[in-house]
Amino acid sequence: LSCIIHIHYRIVLCITNCLILTRLLLSVSAGVTSFSELFFIKEPHDVTMMRRDAVILDCQAHGEAPIGIRWLKNTAALTESERVYLLTNGSLFISEVESRKDKSDEGFYQCLAQNKYGSILSQRARLTVANLSSFTQQPASITVMEGSAARFTCKITATPPPIITWEFNRVTLPLATERITVLPSGVLQIQGVEQADAGSYRCVATNIASRRRSSEAELTVTAAPSPRVPQRPRITAGPQNLTVAVHSTALLECMATGNPRPLISWSRADHKSIDVHKTKVLGNGNLLISDVKPQHAGIYFCRATTPGTRNYTIAAANITVLAPPSLVEWPESVTRPRAGTARFVCVAEGFPTPQITWLKNGEPVHSNGRVKMYNSKLVINQIIPEDDGIYQCQAENEQGSVLAMARLIVVMSDNRPSAPRNVRADTVSSSAILLAWERPMYNSDKVIAYSVHYMKAEGLNNEEYQIVIGNDTTRYIIDDLEAGRNYTFYIVAYMPMGASRMSDHVIQRTLEDVPLRAPELSLTSRSPSDIQVSWQPLSHKLSRGRVSGYRLSYRTSTDGAVTQLELSGHKTHHLLEGFQPDTTYLLRIAAATSVGWGEPSAWTSHRTPKASSTKVPLAPELQLESLNCTTVVLRWHLPAGSATGLQGYKLSYHEESEPVGPPTQIPPHLRQHTIGGLGESVRDRLVPPPPPPHHVYTRSNSSSSVFLHWARPAFTGGQTVNYTVRCNPVGLQNASLVLYLQTAAQSLMVTDLDPNTNYEFAVRLHVDQLSSPWSPVVYQNTLPEGQYMYFIYILFYILYIFIYMQSICSLFAKTDNSIFFTV
Repeated sequence: LSCIIHIHYRIVLCITNCLILTRLLLSVSAGVTSFSELFFIKEPHDVTMMRRDAVILDCQAHGEAPIGIRWLKNTAALTESERVYLLTNGSLFISEVESRKDKSDEGFYQCLAQNKYGSILSQRARLTVANLSSFTQQPASITVMEGSAARFTCKITATPPPIITWEFNRVTLPLATERITVLPSGVLQIQGVEQADAGSYRCVATNIASRRRSSEAELTVTAAPSPRVPQRPRITAGPQNLTVAVHSTALLECMATGNPRPLISWSRADHKSIDVHKTKVLGNGNLLISDVKPQHAGIYFCRATTPGTRNYTIAAANITVLAPPSLVEWPESVTRPRAGTARFVCVAEGFPTPQITWLKNGEPVHSNGRVKMYNSKLVINQIIPEDDGIYQCQAENEQGSVLAMARLIVVMSDNRPSAPRNVRADTVSSSAILLAWERPMYNSDKVIAYSVHYMKAEGLNNEEYQIVIGNDTTRYIIDDLEAGRNYTFYIVAYMPMGASRMSDHVIQRTLEDVPLRAPELSLTSRSPSDIQVSWQPLSHKLSRGRVSGYRLSYRTSTDGAVTQLELSGHKTHHLLEGFQPDTTYLLRIAAATSVGWGEPSAWTSHRTPKASSTKVPLAPELQLESLNCTTVVLRWHLPAGSATGLQGYKLSYHEESEPVGPPTQIPPHLRQHTIGGLGESVRDRLVPPPPPPHHVYTRSNSSSSVFLHWARPAFTGGQTVNYTVRCNPVGLQNASLVLYLQTAAQSLMVTDLDPNTNYEFAVRLHVDQLSSPWSPVVYQNTLPEGQYMYFIYILFYILYIFIYMQSICSLFAKTDNSIFFTV
């Protein structure tokens, strides 16, 4: 009966809560309450300047006055000076651009505009100082045969990109003739070389910063044999893979030799036609694409064919087109009541895929219990007045950024209740905390429900949980919490006209519990008489508190006598000595918290080396790095003193649940190895624990015993399963008095309990050396002492069953406009 009433009440309360929010929304004018929008008329743009030149970075905002303007450089507040300061319209003026290491104006700039409604951030602009570095590749002298082709190249790094020209015997060459082609990439091509072409060549790079001349290279021309021998076509300079920005220029070079001179043609691997409006051929077959668009991306084939024959050769290159972000869906301004939910959506396209970040009044939004970011969505739950403001989504990749904004207006009812008062939290157990509070001081008679909110107090991106309860109670036990954790709690009261402010936050810690499982052991031997034992610390979820110690147990495989060694909780390795050579030992480990010892790990076997063996090096310390979804790089280093006499490494790896493949031999001088061709599904992962027992049922059997029964999870099938039952009085402070009982059955009679005492019970299962989490806690009172009270209890139990059956009948008897619930 209580279960049915509870479910029915939750549904009614959920519907009531929705009606509250709907009524409050209808009390406000449809749409967003009008406000004077804040937006930019002018924003800064990328600019390249000469050193000591003056520059103005534009920033002008429109909206309700007064509007304040601030500037950021590389996301930090910009400090004004005599040389760098704001103009009256909000733009930034730099009188002399500097580029020294200790004093550089280069970087990313943004302006921030603010009025009473909030703040907005401008797009990002990059200020670069023009420069021209030394040549990274100089032209090299070559010798070619008369009638063939010659090619020189030079490369230089510069901002902005330089114009490359060539000089022959220090006289400037034309950019293009019938035989000579100068490519924008810095390549000089000479077709049908003649004796008159012999001489010295050099390239000249020029931009607004400077001009540089390369070293000279000699072209030597040798006489061609007569008559010339026919030659198949050969591509001497094929196209290279390119990554170019949209609206820029892409150049694919293709230079070929042969006798007779081959013909050059171009095609796409996807058989699409080449855009004739945006492309042209430079020289004898180089393909130039101007104003590159995303549709120009793809693989291009250069084909050199001997005229009149089927003799040809092919070279290929891929063009990747980078595109700055552009928005395809914008966030929209919304009006929401206190305790409501606001959702903003922002979808952008570009290449590489833009990263979406969210800003509130110009500051990054961080995920917490109420605020969540899901891919392109921003969701704000349990809205409070402080959430009112201007939100911006920023889509950003290496090609640029774009922003869009929306306003969140929080409306509040004048008759809303005040916040719940005097919130208190008391620890009940390792998984439960009792929360109590007092009703609001004002309008408390109109409260129809409370919502209890809680989340982990430490860490980032913690999930906030919410429980709605009725107005007839000011106490609630929250269970299924993690052991040894601090939690933050607050309460919100609801009435027909809206929600109250949040109550004061309180922090309370659950009790510690025994560890959920033991660490996994790693065993090695450096000599025939020792074993190096190491393990990784347990995660907080598995340790369920601070690990205070470890118990290391070991024995030989033939001897039942076990030796135990207790270690401090901060250790992660231990060297065991004095063992027999060439002997198999079994080892296991258990971890403890202040509550007690958890269950030990399964026995792990290790065989010590033979006595004749040389000193065995310790296992290398291994590090993994994922290059992509199918490739992993392994790096390792040896502990001190382990490299002497090293002959090599054996590397073994396998996918989880698959057999180990043959080891890979690695030379002793290497400290790195790359593994490719892995399946995309391969991941580092822990074997998940089995699910806990469910439907735990308790019944008082007498003043000193309680009967428990539970259901076995379906996944366990025919596997052998054991159970541990945990029992302790509610509110127990001395964790050493917690009772743990083992059984293979699905029921247990717990005896020797105190009369008329409230106990809590939980059950966990063990299968295949794995342990499940504890089941949800159930509570049961033992009977008072004396047979008289026992019979009274039986009478009430029979009455309870009678009322329960009556309630079921009444629920299913209703047919007109009724909601049916099945429990």
